Amino acid sequence: MKKGLVPAIIAVIVVALLAWYFLDVDVDGGDMPEVSVEGGELPEADVTTGDIDVGTTEETVTTPDVDIDVGTEESDVTVPTIDVSPAPEADEDEAVTQ
Repeated sequence: MKKGLVPAIIAVIVVALLAWYFLDVDVDGGDMPEVSVEGGELPEADVTTGDIDVGTTEETVTTPDVDIDVGTEESDVTVPTIDVSPAPEADEDEAVTQ
């Protein structure tokens, strides 16, 4: 599996969840149109799909044996933050009417 595929999939899922979290749509009124359908035939379709197998396997690899003694100290750094707020609930008086 390519290195960037997993983060890309996670990013798509996060964006989809955030989009769902940010939206608040209130619709009041409206009717579905009346539709009449007669005759017709569905087209034939022959679809062949690929196959994706996901799993794990154990492999033996050669790795270097590195012994490093690193001293550490604390320091202040500026880090990014994310503040997520959902869409505010619409008042019933503000709901879109048709």
